[in-house]
Amino acid sequence: MIGFILRAVISALGLWVATRWVDGLRIDDAMTLLLAGALLGIVNGFVRPLAIILTFPITLVTLGLFLLVVNAGMLSLVAWVLPGFFVAGFWSAFWGALIVSLTGWVGSWFIGPRGFERIASK
Repeated sequence: MIGFILRAVISALGLWVATRWVDGLRIDDAMTLLLAGALLGIVNGFVRPLAIILTFPITLVTLGLFLLVVNAGMLSLVAWVLPGFFVAGFWSAFWGALIVSLTGWVGSWFIGPRGFERIASK
């Protein structure tokens, strides 16, 4: 559970950075930001694997680059479901998802797969 909470906070941090750097992304308040981070974690846990399976042939043809489009779709889905989170279009979702993915990747490297594993083991 602590791992999910940490990942949701990291996703929220990535979303905050994305709203600052990408035109077309807007989150109204801090509570919506935290809810968007948690909802993005849930969507990435349940919907994204199904989307990856369904788009596997095109992902294979594009050598994995289509996964960036899938990530943009997941971000757009969260914006569609959550009031107070707005994505202007595909390119805003694309660049926002790229920033959130990079932030999540860096955060996961620090915390490990189950929480503060890397920090606690030192």
